[in-house]
Amino acid sequence: MYDRAAEAVTQAIPAVTQEKQSPSLLELSAKSAVTHTITYMFMGILASAALHYREGFAKPEVACYMRQLSDPMVMAGPLFQPIRGILFALAFYPLRQVLFEAKRGWLVMWWLLVALGILGTFGPAPGSFEGMVYSTWPVLGQIRGWIEVVPQALLLSAILCYWVNRPRKWMNWVLGVLFGIAMVLPALGLLARTHH
Repeated sequence: MYDRAAEAVTQAIPAVTQEKQSPSLLELSAKSAVTHTITYMFMGILASAALHYREGFAKPEVACYMRQLSDPMVMAGPLFQPIRGILFALAFYPLRQVLFEAKRGWLVMWWLLVALGILGTFGPAPGSFEGMVYSTWPVLGQIRGWIEVVPQALLLSAILCYWVNRPRKWMNWVLGVLFGIAMVLPALGLLARTHH
């Protein structure tokens, strides 16, 4: 009887201690591209309406370096976001054990995005410490931008980590459809613009 119990425990141990399988670079790139693009579009639309980007970007101190919302490059902006998602995946991949196998890896990912991509940029990007020191844009105006980018980083981290760690068919479908919409809408807008 003792031997059977010991054998049952021995067989159960590998199942309990077995590590989660890390995502492949291809899987992580695809999921990062999709998740980033969706969260980028979602937060961009909300922030554009709530923060009145159209009026803000038209101010002389901003218009001298920011394209207007009607500019074709701004309209095409979402179409470039899968590339950024792949860049994120290339940074996440070497850290995949910390980000996807740890219990709160999504928080680590979020903090990395905020610390390196928002606050600690090497150039004087608006909203970064360098931007606040070296640019002439008012500090409060720069901090307002955090309302868009900090939650987007949080959504990206939470959704991506959940999707990688708990892959579900329904999630593949929902995020796939949302990604398709995020790609089609800007393309249709650009096509409509060229036909006028």
